[in-house]
Amino acid sequence: MATDLVIHKGGCHCKRVRYSVRAPANVVVWECDCSNCAMRRNIHFIVPQSDFELDPASEEFLTLYTFGTHTAKHLFCKVCGITSYYIPRSNPDGIAVTLNCIDPGTITNVEKRAYDGKDWDSGYLQSEISSFSKLT
Repeated sequence: MATDLVIHKGGCHCKRVRYSVRAPANVVVWECDCSNCAMRRNIHFIVPQSDFELDPASEEFLTLYTFGTHTAKHLFCKVCGITSYYIPRSNPDGIAVTLNCIDPGTITNVEKRAYDGKDWDSGYLQSEISSFSKLT
């Protein structure tokens, strides 16, 4: 992973949920085919929780959805319904940031990787996804 970090800003469609995230300008994104991600066509990159800062005014507009193991914390805007970030099952110590919810101008390159969410345990073992929430 790249070590040069920039500040990306992003959030939901109605702009009530806003955040800043420190991540490379060249990001590795994960395209997961689990039931939830597939329905949302979610493509996300993962950062350590310490590199993510939610605007405190956003908290009142978030609601939580969990299913299965309840490890993943799917947070979405109560007003517009967009999941602009969440805590993934693969990286409960990190934040998964939805690529298309980042404001334009700070992402310069995207490397897309597939994640086998239909066979979650196998996908986890075969990928390097867990390393993406670790500080480098």
